[in-house]
Amino acid sequence: MTSPNWWLYRGDGVPNGDVRLPEPPPWRAFEGGPVQPPPPDAAAEVNRKLGRVDGPLARQADARECDLVNASILLRRPLLVTGNPGAGKSAIAFRIARELGLGRVLQWPITSRTTLRAGLYEYDAVGRAQYAIGRGAGDADPSVGDFIRLGALGTALLSYERPRVLLIDELDKSDVDLPNDLLHIFENGEFTVPELVRIRRFESRVQVYTDDPDRLAEVHDGRVRCRAFPIVIITSNGEREFPPAFLRRCLRLELSPPSADDLAAMIHAQLPMVADAQRDLITDFLNRPAGDALARDQLLNATFLTASGAYAEDREAWQNLVTAVWHSLSLER
Repeated sequence: MTSPNWWLYRGDGVPNGDVRLPEPPPWRAFEGGPVQPPPPDAAAEVNRKLGRVDGPLARQADARECDLVNASILLRRPLLVTGNPGAGKSAIAFRIARELGLGRVLQWPITSRTTLRAGLYEYDAVGRAQYAIGRGAGDADPSVGDFIRLGALGTALLSYERPRVLLIDELDKSDVDLPNDLLHIFENGEFTVPELVRIRRFESRVQVYTDDPDRLAEVHDGRVRCRAFPIVIITSNGEREFPPAFLRRCLRLELSPPSADDLAAMIHAQLPMVADAQRDLITDFLNRPAGDALARDQLLNATFLTASGAYAEDREAWQNLVTAVWHSLSLER
């Protein structure tokens, strides 16, 4: 497939070097500060998620996926990706980070108890109180920033020269109010930390922990403002509809079920030495009864077991094992 010139993301996971992103639309331009150092690379994590990218079976995304991902990047708008569990929705975030050289992917997994504040920051008031009680007479009074850690969303909104990639995973599992709570953040690209706002006359510049391991960031006057709006990938299993106001601020991509070639490319990326021998297993996977939803990682599990050779002489035992591995997921749906 020939890539149009305007595409930054090609969907194959191949690094393109330090791609220079074009300027955002005027209504999506931000001028936050202070500028943070580049994020950690985390190439090992991306490689674990995606596997290798070379060879004749390398993945090729379809044109619709590439069009919408690139439109999301250029417009600085979140991309809402829907599809069956295990369809490869979250992998898009890791391919973007690898292809465009944007460093570690920030991940915010959503549950029914997740709140907006949890994504932005956490303040350990109990830890601060315990420190105050237990410190000695000569101990220095710690900064309030020592007890604040930015969440994945809060870290993504720090002032980076190039956008961070943020994965908001399974938003459809959230409380009904969370999508609406995100609207202000998506529009304005900033938030305040009240605990820091209250002390800004005495401590206007505070170092806080971030979602990146062993990384600190400086916050001025209790306000976090982005410089490059993050590339936000939101996944949903389609278990519920979202409010119109939320959908209006997102681009939407519906992932189709994987084809045999898609699955062969996935196996080749993770297990290149056995990919060519797994066509029968792929066929069995695709021919499961309708409604018997299976995730792609279940096919990888079965492929790895096949490659081990443990059941090479006992076809019936092997078939029973594959059925058990695949059937367990269908019960979870």
